[in-house]
Amino acid sequence: MFSQQVFLQGLGLGASLIMAIGAQNAHVIRTGVRGEHVLPVVATCIVIDVILIALGMAGLGALVESSPVLVGVARYGGAAFLVWYGLRCFSSSARGGAALSVDGQHVQTLGKALATVLAISLLNPHVYLDTVVVLGTVGGSFASAQRLSFALGAMTASVLWFSALGFGARRCAPVLSRPAVWRGIEAFTGSLMLLLALLLLRAG
Repeated sequence: MFSQQVFLQGLGLGASLIMAIGAQNAHVIRTGVRGEHVLPVVATCIVIDVILIALGMAGLGALVESSPVLVGVARYGGAAFLVWYGLRCFSSSARGGAALSVDGQHVQTLGKALATVLAISLLNPHVYLDTVVVLGTVGGSFASAQRLSFALGAMTASVLWFSALGFGARRCAPVLSRPAVWRGIEAFTGSLMLLLALLLLRAG
């Protein structure tokens, strides 16, 4: 049964995790700014996220469901992680961040562009932490009928975010050069993480 509230929680948590500026996002932005193979790169990032989210929800969801203890661990552990992550975002925002550096004007082949995004995505442990562990664990704390709504929300966040990064980067290049933009993103992400931690605790 579809739950709009749970879908929005999945959307919010997925967006908060994926919005952290890391190697994957920076690569997608650079690809968009250069206008090189944007669609294949964006599609690859989305497919990777969808598969990993599905694996996390399927494996950890079944495991958590079998044990009330694990349900509690998932709920309170997930909330603790969200609080920690949110505070880290606030700390990063307060310290100030560097703007994205978009350099290098050489032309990439499609094969090299895809190989790069696959390496950045699949060799980065944070990708697995965010999708399989965090989203899988938090999603597993919901009732069985609500987990699909949560997963769809998280997957939608990936679709929207990577599409916005890849296809909006060229128009936003002047703005992306400002450190204040990244500080604002970090502050927004931190606020959303703390809100989602509260919602997760209230769900218990």
